[in-house]
Parts: sequence; structure tokens; C-alpha cells
Amino acid sequence: MTLSKFSPIIEVCAFSLESCLTAQQGGAKRVELCAGIYEGGTTPSAGLISLAKQQTSIEIHAMIRPRGGDFCYSDDEIEVMKADIQMVKSLTCDGIVLGILQKDGRVNIAQTKELVDLAKPLQVTFHRAIDMARDYFEALEDIIEAGCHRILTSGQKNTAMEGVKDLTELVKRADGRIQIMAGSGVNVQNAQTLASTGVNALHLTGKSSRDSEMVYRKEGIAMGGLSEVPEYDIVYSDADKIRAVVDLF
Repeated sequence: MTLSKFSPIIEVCAFSLESCLTAQQGGAKRVELCAGIYEGGTTPSAGLISLAKQQTSIEIHAMIRPRGGDFCYSDDEIEVMKADIQMVKSLTCDGIVLGILQKDGRVNIAQTKELVDLAKPLQVTFHRAIDMARDYFEALEDIIEAGCHRILTSGQKNTAMEGVKDLTELVKRADGRIQIMAGSGVNVQNAQTLASTGVNALHLTGKSSRDSEMVYRKEGIAMGGLSEVPEYDIVYSDADKIRAVVDLF
């Protein structure tokens, strides 16, 4: 079935309940809910999912990713992903987000299909693991074969604007068989350009940060072992930045 063309849906990548609430306030239609902001997104907690569902009326799609790093998972990690999918279903999420590659850089069709089937009737987004695949357009066909509903991609580049050429070609080759969503570096300055590629959705964080309310501050120690990650910086999604993109369409 060919998908009809329309103004892109705005999805917000949220790492907190606060950001889910501001995503809704800003007019977004969907949230990709994650933990592990500095790992690129991992599976959020049951508590966060539960409260996000209770306190918002927009779609909540939970990341299913057992760790940071690459997208080639052990059998044990796949079992964790299965358990997390069952948990997410029990909390009445609207969808899940995942991505699995083989050692050779191809999409792991068998494992992806198994998790897609387990997730039914939830929608499944294959995330930016596609940007790490050995062949971008081969991966498109494999993801379609596995039964996913949409693909999140930056066009094989660090940002979607850098990857706009491949994004345009991916939309053309998908030909309505699967939704394509552009993500990474999306903002009010480039959203219309990215939408002109024909993507079905735009994915952004609307990121802002504020200083911690902590008065006492322990210097010279990093809880994550990374000194470049500020310990007293609170990152959140900004409703005004989200609304600015929403209002373009």
C-alpha cells in the first residue's frame, strides 16, 4: 500500500517525563522515549514509561536497546530485548524502536522479524542502526522484509542535513512501502528543507539545558568517567523549540 503524502509528523526524542510533557505542550504527535542520553538512547524504565503514558495523550514509542555501543547483540541481549518488549506492551505503549545488525554490517532480518512479531500490534521503528549498515539501500529492503513500520535515519551522516541527498533517494526507493523519518540535528532552520525530501516525519529533541539546583558541588570527579559530560547540566526538551518546528507545517 502506498502512503499518502502529508505534512511530516513531528516526533520528539525524550529522556525524561518533563520532556514528554513539553513535547506534548509543543504540539508533537509522538515521543521516542529513551534512557541513556549520552549513549544515544537505551531502554527507559518501567516507571518512566508508565508515568509518560498516564500524563500525556500523545503516542509513546519506547526504545528497546539493552546497552550503548554497536547494534550486534548476543543471544542474552536479545532475550533482554524480548523481555523489555513484553514490559512495554504491558504498559500500553504505542510502539517500540529498535535496530539490529549482523557482524557483517547487514540488517539481522531474522532477529528483527522475531521482535517485530513479538511486539504486535505495536508499531516498530528501525532506528539509526541503518546509518551504520554496510549498504544503505540493501538495508532498506531488509527492514521492509522484517516487517518494520518506519525507519529513523540521518542519511548515513552525523546530521540529517548532511545526509539530505541519501534521504531523498531513500524516500524514492521506499516508494511508500515504509515510512521514512529524518532525525539528527533537526531544528526550525532546516526542518522545511528536510521535509522537502518527502519524509513522513521529523525527529528532534528540541534540546535545551539548564544549570543544576545543587548548591554544594563536588569538583574533579565524573560519575560516568567522562570529564567532558557536565555533572551539573540538566538537559531537557524545550516546548518553544518544538512548537517552532510544528508551526512550520
